[in-house]
Amino acid sequence: MTTDRGLRLGVGSGNPAKRRAVERALEAVGADGSTEAVGADGSTEADGAAGSPGAVESIEAVPVDSGVSEQPTGHAETVAGAENRAAAVLEQGAYDLGVGLEGGVARFDGIDGLFLVMWAAVDDGDRAGRGAGPSLRLPDGVAARIEGGAELGPVMDDVLDTTGVARRGGAAGALTNGSLDRDEALAAAVAGALGPFVSDLY
Repeated sequence: MTTDRGLRLGVGSGNPAKRRAVERALEAVGADGSTEAVGADGSTEADGAAGSPGAVESIEAVPVDSGVSEQPTGHAETVAGAENRAAAVLEQGAYDLGVGLEGGVARFDGIDGLFLVMWAAVDDGDRAGRGAGPSLRLPDGVAARIEGGAELGPVMDDVLDTTGVARRGGAAGALTNGSLDRDEALAAAVAGALGPFVSDLY
């Protein structure tokens, strides 16, 4: 993709953790320009360098509908949520790249337990990349409540006797005693989804 300006990225969520994850992933793939992060409230902050897709002009949080259930179950539904978010961002018309991030719960064949999974999709209207973040096994008590119809965020808030876990370190931070926070986990998924845009192997 070639533009006369820096790339404009839209992150399909109002959650600041998801925007931060995109910033981290872009920093990780190599610097060749500067970014200005734009929050859902319109605030901006100078950031480090952009990634190999080209110089990034802005990264903006764009609240959109995932098109899937509030608690995605299974890899297919979680991937669909990420793809739907990325596509919905592009439909806004102001962005060169749409980024969708979705967390869900899923099982793996041959492995016991229910896992927290996270998927990312990056879309420029012509091609799309997908990537997965770490998969973390949920405690049996938490898993039972999720399979009973509850959502992971509220369950973790209840277990930890707090509020807003999903907008801070996330379940990933709680499940790893802080060694892996939600931003890092989601950034790994975004880095994978950026593959077709930053590597000539595709």
